[in-house]
Amino acid sequence: MGGSVSCCFSPAESPKIHRRQVELDECLITTTEDVSEDTGTYLQHISDRELPDELEANPSDHPRASTLFLNKSQTDVREKRKSNYMNHVSPGPLTKKYSSCSTIFLDDSTVSQPNLKSTIKCVSLAIYYHIKNRDSNRSLDIFDEKKHPLSREKVPDDYSVVDPEHKLIYRFIRTLFSSAQLTAECAIVTLVYLERLLTYAEIDICPCNWKRIVLGAVLLASKVWDDQAVWNVDYCQILKDITVEDMNEMERHFLELLQFNINVPASVYAKYYFDLRSLADDNNLNFPLEPLSNKRAKKLEAISRLCEDKYKDMSKYLMRRSVSADNLVGVRNSQAILS
Repeated sequence: MGGSVSCCFSPAESPKIHRRQVELDECLITTTEDVSEDTGTYLQHISDRELPDELEANPSDHPRASTLFLNKSQTDVREKRKSNYMNHVSPGPLTKKYSSCSTIFLDDSTVSQPNLKSTIKCVSLAIYYHIKNRDSNRSLDIFDEKKHPLSREKVPDDYSVVDPEHKLIYRFIRTLFSSAQLTAECAIVTLVYLERLLTYAEIDICPCNWKRIVLGAVLLASKVWDDQAVWNVDYCQILKDITVEDMNEMERHFLELLQFNINVPASVYAKYYFDLRSLADDNNLNFPLEPLSNKRAKKLEAISRLCEDKYKDMSKYLMRRSVSADNLVGVRNSQAILS
């Protein structure tokens, strides 16, 4: 997080290098205790600090805690299933493709390379359930769209009571990711920061603040995840009526409310990815599937062999180290006996 990135007032475009064009329609920092004596005082990492008791089960920090959005969605999923059962509603024709003896279907989404369009849809749906099944309307002025509008258009009088549809949330996030050329991994980190904010600040995401909270999470996630981050001034070309000063202020508040904890462990990231897939499955949001071709099967086989060779080399290396350590212990025991 460089200061030159988070507080930018230059009208020039960002130093982001040329990337391949992202087409939406196609599509741990750890610390060790082995500190040398001459390094001075040991500075504790944010991830090593003790969290308050009420934050110990925060899903954005702990891999075993259930994600908030999945819990929020289960109420609707159970009611829908119960309604279908009571009314004897037929599930209808199967739209999802299933593998068979002759054909194997695979999607192009993995935990390390998620499908961009499907991931944004799932994140939008998670935010939708957060808003729909919120406990209350706790908010902060910095995220209130009436007090800090994102455009010059008049904010409707019912802006704080009408829940946005899933499509509206998806279009807003898709516009940000398409214009800034952000990745699917960044969308998952955005959701992690969003849920961390709701827990740490003890607020709710609701109709009056969801756009600014999502924007703040995207700003932060893009800078933490991408090596060549988008400057705040670049978002002014997407949201043409918002000022850089407003975004800088919102970003500072966002960081303070997160207690500057921007660490996302790999285990937490993986948990959010698979919970988003579960959410998609519960809501019939199918990831694009393609039959396994001979070319792709050979590629997967080559990757598998490469990983297997690496593990074999690692096992041999560890075995040699173990034998060397045993020999060293034997020599020292012999010297002790002779002395």
